[in-house]
Amino acid sequence: MSWYPHATVAVIVEKEDKFLLVEEHSSGEIVFNQPAGHIDEGESFIEAARRETLEESAWHVEPKYLTGFYVYKSKNNNVTYHRACFYAEAIKHDESLALDEGIIRAVWLTRDEIEALGNRLRSPMVLKCIDDYLAGKRYPLDLIYEYEN
Repeated sequence: MSWYPHATVAVIVEKEDKFLLVEEHSSGEIVFNQPAGHIDEGESFIEAARRETLEESAWHVEPKYLTGFYVYKSKNNNVTYHRACFYAEAIKHDESLALDEGIIRAVWLTRDEIEALGNRLRSPMVLKCIDDYLAGKRYPLDLIYEYEN
């Protein structure tokens, strides 16, 4: 049996001291996460960050910098996730868009409200990414070099 990591992106969006999260169904539970998801074949990290945020929250965003890379092995499904987390600026909300299947709603919460969700966070990476952002961890997007053959 082969092991494959799941390459994902997550996006931190802050507006008026609140962070954009999505409430979603996952493994039979209702949890909260940043807009996040798998990188599609042929898609860049930045393209995936824009797409996932739009699909899950109906927000158009523009990634500004990388906050970090994170690795998490889920106890729920035994999958290892390799997450590139970005900070992105909110550009425009499009109320006409339907949210991805499994997404209940997009919400804006303070850091303390997010921490209070405890086990309702999809993973510990949700709060860790926000805390890294708040601690000033910001890396230029050109840190990522995507070579096309």
